[in-house]
Amino acid sequence: MEQSTVPLNRATLLKRAFFNRDPRIVSKQLLGKILIRKQKSNILGGRIIEVEAYLGADDAAAHAAAGRTARNDVLFGPPGHAYVYFIYGVHYCLNISCLPEGDAGCVLIRALEPIAGIEGMAEARGLHVKHPDLSSPRILRAVASGPGKLCEALQITRTRDNSKDLLSPDSDLIVVDDGYRAKKVITTKRIGITKSAEMPLRYLIARNPFISGKQPAC
Repeated sequence: MEQSTVPLNRATLLKRAFFNRDPRIVSKQLLGKILIRKQKSNILGGRIIEVEAYLGADDAAAHAAAGRTARNDVLFGPPGHAYVYFIYGVHYCLNISCLPEGDAGCVLIRALEPIAGIEGMAEARGLHVKHPDLSSPRILRAVASGPGKLCEALQITRTRDNSKDLLSPDSDLIVVDDGYRAKKVITTKRIGITKSAEMPLRYLIARNPFISGKQPAC
């Protein structure tokens, strides 16, 4: 498994221009970046290893397909902001807005490889109670290997984080670059949806054990 190439404390915030592009381009280049929740005493963070692109009005699976509403307004706003929604009455999902203001598009963060504050992330997921030994690959994978899991691990909710600027140094939820670059990216159909399910808009780092679901053929 590939590891970080630069210490986390030397990582830099992504620029607005990074997200001011087609979600398909952003998705591929977002792989390997780090999503961080800053806390008073420490940070929680994971490397982004699986995402899905959503294309706005031309994508039936996108929340923006029906037009601008109070619920999806963030998708039409400036790029680089968090769009958080509650799904199935069970968990939250985190998306990051893309494209210029007024043009909807986003990237759904599907899975993280935990790299910082792992005990805190596991505790937020309730994993530390039944599985105090976090060195187990199976337990470690359970921390953030899915959109709902990673939101729980980083304590992401709609009330707390929707519309938050993920590129601001003053934000407690940010996306940074530590210099890591994936050697190989795999593209597949999106999963867990019924509309526009045939579109190849899911991107993941090849052979990374922390992805959601089964490993696709490389």
